[in-house]
Amino acid sequence: MISIDAFKQVELKVATIKSAEPHPNADKLMVLQIDLGTEQRQICAGIRNHYTPEELVGRQIVIVANLETAKLRGLESQGMLLAASDADRVIFLTPEKPVLPGSKVS
Repeated sequence: MISIDAFKQVELKVATIKSAEPHPNADKLMVLQIDLGTEQRQICAGIRNHYTPEELVGRQIVIVANLETAKLRGLESQGMLLAASDADRVIFLTPEKPVLPGSKVS
């Protein structure tokens, strides 16, 4: 269990996917260019076996925006996409209705 104060440190934001392509060095990763309203970022997400690039462009996702940058198979990932999984499906979290990129999730 974590405290509410620890949870409040996690910055969840809505981003719009501007482009998506398979990671050149990882079979399960997709490289996403995202719009957070005030900035553009790149994230690598393990959704390649569940979505095509064409299905992703223009969609809104929820990300952890204040996660330290990580290198995944040689490419920087500047956040983490939130998704649910069951059995053999991975479904990314998305707002019910479109919102401005960069909107905070609370």
